[in-house]
Amino acid sequence: ALLGAFDTTLAAFVTMRQEEGAQLQEILTRHLTEIETAIAQAEDAIAARSDAQNTRLRAQLARILENADGVDEGRIAQELALIAVKADVTEEIDRLRAHVAAARALLEDDGPIGRKLDFLMQEFNREANTLCSKSADAALTQIGLTLKTVIDQMREQVQNVE
Repeated sequence: ALLGAFDTTLAAFVTMRQEEGAQLQEILTRHLTEIETAIAQAEDAIAARSDAQNTRLRAQLARILENADGVDEGRIAQELALIAVKADVTEEIDRLRAHVAAARALLEDDGPIGRKLDFLMQEFNREANTLCSKSADAALTQIGLTLKTVIDQMREQVQNVE
């Protein structure tokens, strides 16, 4: 009788864990979709700001060239490269997309994925932080903050994943 009760309890426990896992998978998938939406919005914001960014970069270039008397051309090239790198968030967008794909693949895995997802959350957060720090306009910064909020919500859920 005791063994039968144990088997019944164990079966109920396993069923409960499977249901909880399915719910967590659904929640995490929904968060990944929100992240993809924010990434698409960021790409739209980047495209929309392209003209304004070009104007700003030209003004910075003009300022550098005004102060270039006697300055090494190599130094000018370094300054221009630095300005371009600071303004470009393409790498962050690409990495965010790669992290979404990796997270989706993990969610389809049958084994323990909690630590891997936790690591991915750190990577998501790093890219969102860099996106915000490189952002030169309010719309892109707001999208970056939205990303950070969704990532934090997702990270909380990941703590429940084995």
